[in-house]
Amino acid sequence: MTVSQTNPFQIGIAPISWVNDDIPGLGDHYTQDQVLAEMASLGYIATEMGRLFSQDPSSLKAKLEQYGIRLASKFVSVLFSDESRLEQELQSFEQWVKYLYEMGCEYVIVCEMGGSMHWDPRRSPDDKTIQRLTEKEWKSLVNGLHQAAKLCERYGMKLVYHFHAGTVVETAEEIDRLMDLTDPNLVHLLYDTGHALYGGYDPLELLMKYENRIQYVHLKDVRRDVLEQVRKENLDFRSAVLRGMFTVPGDGCIDFVPIFKKLIEKQYDGWMIVEAEQDPAVAHPYTYAKMAKEYIDATIQAVMAAKQR
Repeated sequence: MTVSQTNPFQIGIAPISWVNDDIPGLGDHYTQDQVLAEMASLGYIATEMGRLFSQDPSSLKAKLEQYGIRLASKFVSVLFSDESRLEQELQSFEQWVKYLYEMGCEYVIVCEMGGSMHWDPRRSPDDKTIQRLTEKEWKSLVNGLHQAAKLCERYGMKLVYHFHAGTVVETAEEIDRLMDLTDPNLVHLLYDTGHALYGGYDPLELLMKYENRIQYVHLKDVRRDVLEQVRKENLDFRSAVLRGMFTVPGDGCIDFVPIFKKLIEKQYDGWMIVEAEQDPAVAHPYTYAKMAKEYIDATIQAVMAAKQR
């Protein structure tokens, strides 16, 4: 993987800024060619799987190669907490593992959807509450993650867990519990700055606490005033996104200087993917992607320069 002298990290950007996978209808007018061309023109070297991309490996490989972009991973939703569906879920999961392996990926992003608002297939999509897991469901989730991680290992890949707003692993307490219950050699952590803050975890504190388990990074910022509105009005996740809670690094309240400093110190060498979930009709994707790249490059360069003094 290629990095520059001024930026030691591998920076990519998710397509969710252009075409939203969580909220149907947002960004439907964008094509994969336009999105990939804009990513490449800004110097991003990777992306993640999104609904606008072809699911045919050979076709997607050719398209990514055309623009000099790699596929870093894909967000795979699972329902491991439901013991009655575990075998079926693992079979479905393996299909995505095979797909990502064929695409040359090294990581599989996993997120539990049982009990979540919006995404639990057993519940109404309009259900805007989180149904917290029982002890039995936690046990099944951990068992499923361990089996899934071993499956990833057989393909030479790593499972990274994505804690996420609106799901049963959202809060600081839930993140800590998942980390405590899972085998650190099997279940790695996807460090998401925006979802950390949303869940009540100081992003830097989370990084410091689990630096040895972090194998993948999502960079997003949070608009503090909107986050406070979301909490005050008890808004669901989709409403929070549409209200503009998330934005790109440098446009919100998170201080990325100590975060980048720590990642440099630990010689982090995995992907760093900008993933700022916004309404593309309000936050122009190219404009914000450019803003993010310029901010990240300048901030990392400043951190490295200060370190050399």
